[in-house]
Formats: sequence, C-alpha cells, structure tokens
Amino acid sequence: MRRSAYHQLKEWKASVKRKPLIVQGARQVGKTYLISEFGKKEYSNFVYLNFERDKSLESLFEKSLDPDIIINNISLYIGEKIVAEDTLLFFDEIQTVPAVLTSLKYFYEQVPDYHLIAAGSLLGVSVGKERSFPVGKVNFLTLYPMSFSEYLAASGEDLLAKKLNEITSPESLPEILHAKLLDLLKMYLYLGGMPEVIQDYIDNKNIGSVRVIQNEILKAYVRDFSKYADKSQAIRTAEFWNSIPGQLAKENKKFKYADIRKGARSAMFEQTIEWLRGAGLINVVYNLTTPKKPLSAYADYSKFKVYMHDVGLLAAMLNITSDLIVSPDRLFTEFNGAFIENFVAQELLYYGQSKQFYWTSGADAEVDFVVESKKNIYPVEVKSGTSRTLKSLRGYADKYRPEAIFRVSPRNLVQSGDFMNVPLYAVNVLVNFIKQ
Repeated sequence: MRRSAYHQLKEWKASVKRKPLIVQGARQVGKTYLISEFGKKEYSNFVYLNFERDKSLESLFEKSLDPDIIINNISLYIGEKIVAEDTLLFFDEIQTVPAVLTSLKYFYEQVPDYHLIAAGSLLGVSVGKERSFPVGKVNFLTLYPMSFSEYLAASGEDLLAKKLNEITSPESLPEILHAKLLDLLKMYLYLGGMPEVIQDYIDNKNIGSVRVIQNEILKAYVRDFSKYADKSQAIRTAEFWNSIPGQLAKENKKFKYADIRKGARSAMFEQTIEWLRGAGLINVVYNLTTPKKPLSAYADYSKFKVYMHDVGLLAAMLNITSDLIVSPDRLFTEFNGAFIENFVAQELLYYGQSKQFYWTSGADAEVDFVVESKKNIYPVEVKSGTSRTLKSLRGYADKYRPEAIFRVSPRNLVQSGDFMNVPLYAVNVLVNFIKQ
C-alpha cells in the first residue's frame, strides 16, 4: 500500500544534509514494511537487522561503537561486503539495545556516506531520556496510521483521493460524490488506519476478521506496558489507557483523573501520559486560556482531552458493531460524536498539526480545535450532525475576530462570508485552506 511518507524517505535519501534517520511511530503502523519496501526499491543493496527478533545481534555492538568495526562485523554476519554508495542499512526495533541508538552519533560523525535508518515502536519513550541519545546527529520521521486519503488510494479510489488533494477553492462537490465519500468515511471509521487491518479488509472483505486483528493489536499494546515499564507504572498505564474510550464517550470530553479510579490525581499519571504519548498511542489536546500566538504559551496544561491514535482501535475498544456502517448517520453521532472528534484530531496530527488545542468560555461555549498557521489563528468546530448552528464559533469570533472560522461536519463544502463548512472526509482540505 502506498504511503505518503515514502516520498519523505526519497527526500531524505537525496538530501545533502542527510543524517541517520530515526523513524518513530506506534507499533503496527507499518514502519518495517514501509522502510523495507523503500530499501528494496530505491537501493541496490538492503541490509535488515531486527534487534528484537534476533537477540544475538546485540553482540555486534558490545565491544565497540566504531562504525567501521560495526560495519565489518555486520558484513561478516551476513556474508557479503557492505559498501556505502548504494546500500541501505535498516536497524529495526532498536529500543531493545540502547547501544545501537548511541551508535548513530558515530555513524553521522565518522561515516556520513552510509545510508542508515533506525526504527522502533517505543523510540519516542527513549528520546530525550537516554543520556547517550545522539542529539543533533539524526533526522526524524514519524509514521502515523494511514490517513483517510491513503485509505481511499489503497481501496482503489485513487481518483477520489486525488480530487481531495487538489481542492483549492470552496466549491461544493456533486452530491453523488459527497454521499459516496461519506459512506467510505464510515467504513474507515470502523476500520481505522492500521495497515494490517486495511489490507485484510481489502483482501477478504471480512468485517469479523478485521475486529480480531484490531483486538490483537490492542493486546500487543497492553503487553508493551508490562514489557517496557516497571510493575506499578504498567498498572497505571493500563488503567489510564482503558479509561480513554469512556472519557471520550461523555458529553464533556475533558479528561478527568477521577474517572480512572477514585482518588486518582494528576501526579499519579503524569509519567503515564508521557509514556503513552512517547509510544505514539495518544494525542493530547490542551485547553487554551487565550488564543494568542504562540498557542503553546497560552495553554492550561492541567485541562486537556485525550484521543487515541487510531479511530478504528477506539471502535474496537468501544465494541462498536458493524451494522452502524450502513446506518445513515449513527456512526457519526454514536457516543456523543467520540469517533468524529477522534478522527479529526488524528487527521490534523497526520497533516502536521502536532500541537493541538481547544478553547472554552465558561460553560457556554467550546471550540473543539484552535489551529495556528504562520500568521493567524483559526477556530475549528466539529459537528457529528447536520445542524447549522454556529453559537460557539460565533462566540469565539465576536471575542477574537479571526479572519475565518471553520466547521467540520457531514455537510458539503461551502463558504459564506468568513465561515466555511468542510466535510468530515476533507480535513486535509481544511489544513490546506488554513495554510493558504
């Protein structure tokens, strides 16, 4: 399946400022498959070492971190000479051997001609914590679950994906295309963006098989909690993780520690939040006191919402049934629109909005996302139904006078004055308009 990150890998290969590349992302988002395909197609030689699967590989880094010695040892191990000119070295699951992470510094400093990519499911947990982390000596790329546009392309709807990526003006789509895209979106909300899930559905069209795979992925995450954290931290991480669907299903989606367990406090779970975020499993959206630039300076970090990294896994945790896919709009409104907000947060993250915020005004108004461009700040409200009311957006606009206000909803693309409605399936279009 084509991933947009493939183009980023090609840019990395061609860059004169290329450094060893660290590819981060949650387990099962397709890191190994993507890098392996890239290595096999774009290089004459491809060397793959998986440090989780083959524990003996650690010995290659035990006595020395000199890159020449390491490369010589790898050559002896695989039985062929490694040359820098057209070989990709891929070190996978390097979180299991800290020395491999440290060695990237020396690859950059001493043998920069080698093309080296390292990946790991929990590298985000290690970044910045290891004293020996190669700060400034590596490039980064984060791989997310497949976006809706990538799902369209994988499903054979390349022309629709291309159409969405080419929209530059707020003209409504023909209703027949609008309805088709909403139907495709409902399927995506159930499947989510995990590549194995999408591929299985494309191959077999078996919705029951899909849910089995989703549950297996969720079990693998829970195993990671115990594998890479001490017992007490693992318990807290599991408690926090299991509470997320219930928190999102509430009318007020602000995260409450008391909903995890009675007497829970922020100090008990601060490390848990950072662990889950570092593992790429959650997206935390913070409350804004005032929408001023830079937004991060005006956030109240004690108030936040937590969204899952993949809407399909959220559906599995909530045990959403497949009959909702064929219902006109129930999947959009189920659990107080939990899927829609989670989906929009997921898409915004995919399209570069790595820091996300929301705004409230007392108990009367709430804007789900406030998005920052280079020059301006824009409010974005998410609606799971077709209501035309703009109370919260207008309340925000009257107070802060933004150049434009946006609503993401099941309605078609339309603009009226400073207001634009963007269809749920076109979050990428929203981001492009804001960038413009």
